[in-house]
Amino acid sequence: MDSVSTAPDDRRRCQVLGVPVDACRDVCAAALGLHSRGGGRIVTLNAEMTMSARADAALGQAIGTADLVIPDGAGVVWALGRQQIRVVKTAGIELAWTLLEYAAAHQWRVALVGATPEVMATLRAELPQSIRGLNLALAVDGYQAPEAWQGVEAQLRALKPDLVLVALGVPRQETWSERVAAGQPGLWMGVGGSFDVWAGIKKRAPSWMCRMQLEWLYRLIQEPSRWRRMLLLPAFALKVIRLG
Repeated sequence: MDSVSTAPDDRRRCQVLGVPVDACRDVCAAALGLHSRGGGRIVTLNAEMTMSARADAALGQAIGTADLVIPDGAGVVWALGRQQIRVVKTAGIELAWTLLEYAAAHQWRVALVGATPEVMATLRAELPQSIRGLNLALAVDGYQAPEAWQGVEAQLRALKPDLVLVALGVPRQETWSERVAAGQPGLWMGVGGSFDVWAGIKKRAPSWMCRMQLEWLYRLIQEPSRWRRMLLLPAFALKVIRLG
């Protein structure tokens, strides 16, 4: 049986297949509370990432040391439900957007790291128009030359942003954030393909598919090359059932 511990701020740190995930009534409030206490890292956990973390020690450590791990996937919510832990699926892309709106309203400095140069150029131009008052202090694409990353990291440490959204893909966005965010203030959050959606390059699943927990199918239709990764989903379900 996976263990559950009670955190003092309403969060319960649970485990799914040995990978930590937090159950809390209000994920956004938990994130803002984390910021008010000096900041920390947020990870959005789904079934695919859970299985990857079991095979990748560096990813497992990055998730295990994160300050807030939210259930961003129907599989994780289902697995918690089997432990009698009731949570609501929280889409990372929605939490990230809410945090951007909060940032604009409270004069936070925001940094974006990741995606292609074209996507980042679009966000640099359009996000401040979509979210009035947004202070986009740094916006750097994820296709930097290897020798340029040291400079990017130095910029982030000097800027000390309130919110850093990182779209470098799993596991890199988690392991990179773990290293660079160490000792730094602000919220650091991996956001996967959110930048592509915000830039209009990709679309989210229709609301009816979200309600039916079929977002994974919509993503597979958009990106057929993901089929091998999708094989982790039945493996995840079987492992959860087998381990009880």
